[in-house]
Amino acid sequence: MEDICKYPIVQAPMAGGVSTPKLAAAVSNSGGLGFLAAGYKSARELEQEIIEMHSLTKKTFGVNLFVPTNEKVAVDALDCYQKELSKAAEYLECQVDIPKNDDDEWNAKLDIIQKHRVPAVSFTFGCPDREIVASLKGIGSRVFVTITTPQEAEVALRAGADALCLQGIEAGGHRSTFLESSVDYPLMKLLKEVRSITKKPLIAAGGLMTGSDIKRVLQEGASAAQLGTAFICCPESGASALHKESILQKRFNETGVTRAFTGKRARGFVNAFFISYDKSAPSAYPHIHYMTKPIRAKATQMNNPEYTSLWAGTGFTLAKKLPAHLIVEELVQELNE
Repeated sequence: MEDICKYPIVQAPMAGGVSTPKLAAAVSNSGGLGFLAAGYKSARELEQEIIEMHSLTKKTFGVNLFVPTNEKVAVDALDCYQKELSKAAEYLECQVDIPKNDDDEWNAKLDIIQKHRVPAVSFTFGCPDREIVASLKGIGSRVFVTITTPQEAEVALRAGADALCLQGIEAGGHRSTFLESSVDYPLMKLLKEVRSITKKPLIAAGGLMTGSDIKRVLQEGASAAQLGTAFICCPESGASALHKESILQKRFNETGVTRAFTGKRARGFVNAFFISYDKSAPSAYPHIHYMTKPIRAKATQMNNPEYTSLWAGTGFTLAKKLPAHLIVEELVQELNE
């Protein structure tokens, strides 16, 4: 990792507008590796962000892509959940949207990444075909695959990934799981098991907030640490004011993992929506993401933290409101102590 960033610090790609070009560039310019998040953006929007990145930094940066999922969805379960969501929609005076499935403009985004020769490309929710990995490596891109189990690590290694991003259960936001598993691996256990099967660079992610956290994963064999929640409250972050305030003011005591908001398991604050719909939400992504989108948007507009998804990792109490370059600087100082 030393050849692409000065410090073993990776800013996690956070979809939904959090990972802005200004945030990613600030991290890369400070010696870390900043990431854009392509998820939920149009291909055109992604291209504009890549162009902006090139104007903001000459350092290495990355783009994260969602791999399309082809899971079977129970229509009856979706219909039932849609009816249940009507209670929250009525309370907020908005509508439940229709469930929708799409590939997040997968092919168009791959074309744009290759066109602009993005230095680092990471994948979430799956592992791309070997041919795609080879094509990206052929233009000089480093390819990272996000995994949550040793079995997923083996799939990514067979596909030719340059490095693996290990997402422990402590991580905020969506779980990147793409193979069924009954185990939610804590980061340190996942790191130990995957380190035993490969010498490839491993990027550790999940609940990491401090330089001492980074030092701990490096000592256990990681090549770098990926932090997301630590950067959410930076002024360069595109997170909503509600999201930032909920973290900084510690409006909630705990985080949990639920599929209530999007149909895919994700870690965020345990709020009223989480509690009300956690047990009834079916596995149906991105269908439920689109169904709840108006509810989440209206709650954010109303400054109501109880009915929107507020993603955060387990270390959220340590988040700070500082510019990204100062966060990196502080992490490096702690790492060297």
